[in-house]
Amino acid sequence: MKVKLIEPLRVPDALIEELGQAIKVRGHEFKYYTDKTTDPEELYTRSQGADIVMIANNPYPAEVIDKLDDLKLINVAFTGVDHVDGPAAKAKSIAISNAAGYSNQAVAELVIGLTLDVYRSLTAGDADIRKADAFPGLIQGREIKGKTVGIVGTGKIGLMTAQLFKAFGAKLIGYNRSEKQEAIDLGIEYVSLDELMAQSDIVSIHLPLSDSTRGTISREKLELMKESAILINCARGPIIDNDALAELLNADKIAGAGIDVFDMEPPIPADYPLLKAKNAVLTPHVAYLTDEAMVLRAHIAFDNTLAFLDGKPTNIVN
Repeated sequence: MKVKLIEPLRVPDALIEELGQAIKVRGHEFKYYTDKTTDPEELYTRSQGADIVMIANNPYPAEVIDKLDDLKLINVAFTGVDHVDGPAAKAKSIAISNAAGYSNQAVAELVIGLTLDVYRSLTAGDADIRKADAFPGLIQGREIKGKTVGIVGTGKIGLMTAQLFKAFGAKLIGYNRSEKQEAIDLGIEYVSLDELMAQSDIVSIHLPLSDSTRGTISREKLELMKESAILINCARGPIIDNDALAELLNADKIAGAGIDVFDMEPPIPADYPLLKAKNAVLTPHVAYLTDEAMVLRAHIAFDNTLAFLDGKPTNIVN
């Protein structure tokens, strides 16, 4: 079979060569590209003739998939696969796999980082201390200890995040379609989504993006939050009504937000409401992006390829 990695995985080429060797010793072809492209024609050119295409978070549209007659697996080195046209792949019986789990720690740590920034005004304080001639004064913050943290989505990342909040001394409540014993053992009390939004001092979003989760945190849900509460989203932007979130932040109906994901990928349009929202700390979709996570991701992605080549597919999501 022919295997093509059509975009870089943000690890040294030497590691890609090492991992690719396991494909070659099985008698298969392996080729990889060191630059990223979003051009459909170039994506098609790179993918042409491949039995397995490996990608990361690059969009992989139907106009590419529809023209690939040899393709059997789209191996996504990413947790979410919503950037791949699933219906087009299904129509051609092309399997899709993902690399779930590689960034659990990375995402959970950024949730804590954003919470600390919102609570302690780290970014604002950094800017203030640089104003040598116009220092505005000390910023009084808040502590995580004793706060009620609502985990919306108690999958692996949600549970990792809950563990870190627990280490700070927070009380944990959670919402999920099904209750998990692992979450209960961690000390999470399951409640309805409305109860979670109303009771939490910190709401942290950990749902995957799908037709059923899009818009889950609607204006009505946001309006249930305490005026002293903050919201953190390192999951997917469209899960939240971000226009409503911006309005409520500006009206002091929600105390703050830490946002890593938006309704689109960066760059964000200049008129996007969250860019001008009060007490919002924004990062450019980097929760997953650490040195350690990228190495783990590469290993998981290549393991998925090898499993498929060996006739024992793993991490198939469609």
